[in-house]
Amino acid sequence: MFEFKNTADFASLLDDADPLKSFADEFYFPIMDGKKVIYFTGNSLGLQPKITQDYVVSELEDWATFGVEGHFHGRNPWYSYQEILTDQLATLLGALPVEVVAMNSLTTNLHLLMVSFYRPTATRNKIICEYDAFPSDLYAVQSQAEFHGFNSDETVVMLKARTGEFLLRTEDIISAIEKEGSSLATVMLGAVNYYTGQYLDLKKIAEAAHKVGATVGFNLAHATGNVMMKLHDWDVDFACFCSYKYLNAGPGGVSGIFIHEKFADDKTIPRFAGWWGNDPDTRFTIPRKFVPARGARSWQLSNAPVLPMAALKASLDIFEDAGFDELRAKSVKLTAYLQFVLEQVNMEHKAATGKDALKIISPTIAEERGCQISIIINENGKEVHRKLTESGVIVDWREPDVIRAAPVPLYNSFKDVFEFGQHLLNALN
Repeated sequence: MFEFKNTADFASLLDDADPLKSFADEFYFPIMDGKKVIYFTGNSLGLQPKITQDYVVSELEDWATFGVEGHFHGRNPWYSYQEILTDQLATLLGALPVEVVAMNSLTTNLHLLMVSFYRPTATRNKIICEYDAFPSDLYAVQSQAEFHGFNSDETVVMLKARTGEFLLRTEDIISAIEKEGSSLATVMLGAVNYYTGQYLDLKKIAEAAHKVGATVGFNLAHATGNVMMKLHDWDVDFACFCSYKYLNAGPGGVSGIFIHEKFADDKTIPRFAGWWGNDPDTRFTIPRKFVPARGARSWQLSNAPVLPMAALKASLDIFEDAGFDELRAKSVKLTAYLQFVLEQVNMEHKAATGKDALKIISPTIAEERGCQISIIINENGKEVHRKLTESGVIVDWREPDVIRAAPVPLYNSFKDVFEFGQHLLNALN
């Protein structure tokens, strides 16, 4: 374990030793009162890479130059544009290229995947999700159950943490899967919980689901670009992800899906079909009958949204330059330092007032979390959040009493973490 100190000099020493420190210069930071803010909300919307404008303008120039012929004669022909993203996305997901495609928006993709992988019967129709799932996930699974004629209050099984706890225990998830047994159709969970930052054990969950005959999928919105994954090796059936959080592709950025290779040639899987999912070799012959492309690409509906994809490509190139192993190593250290600083802030506040100021509700073990640490502010949480914002610290507030802070390894520093602690201590007083 690192021997940390809650001092500016120590934070500077950590930054001096950081091999990734220069990547912060590749991003635009919001400015408040003439000063760069401390930006800890990459878990909600990542910062804009400075090269993004060049990537997008390049496609605008090709549109101006070629018109529709840009589909075949642009610098990055739009007809196959999604393919230039595939290898880099597959690396981040621990997937094979055939298993991944960028397309659509996040909840749209979740619905499309559940069309294929939630196929309930009279006796096998339950869906397991977490009680504190992001609302869009909850609405998706509820409406899918109701679309098939089931009462979602009875069909959707929501996993709650034990009384007095905030995190789901792996053994409790597996126990719930085993309890539902032959009635369970699908497990659909957030890989990293948006509220607590908990990173679930995807491998064990997938194994348990398959053992009872259920399909298993994950929402990777808070996982992609944040934590290490091996979706192919873990035998995950399906997953969806967004690109506007840790992948820095801009508000409403293009989403994407993962579908395991074992389904790549299975034409019997029901899916909602669209032109761009058709076999590319015959697509422009305008076939009367849908012939699915191989792998995840067959779930595409419409042609590639090139401008959002160009923004994603800019960020993926930065990820490739940095190396995800290196980014994850920094993230573990950076978040451990944040945990230490938060504990020091609480100790100092308690020494002065006799009361705890905050409680960390994220996992304290690095392998069980991404770069987010969520804290409950015991008193006047909204006022504390307001003061932080006014002091130039951008963190996220979630009702009723939680602040989410996410130091992102691509552009946050150890100095950011130290200064956040000082601002928090001031805001608590």
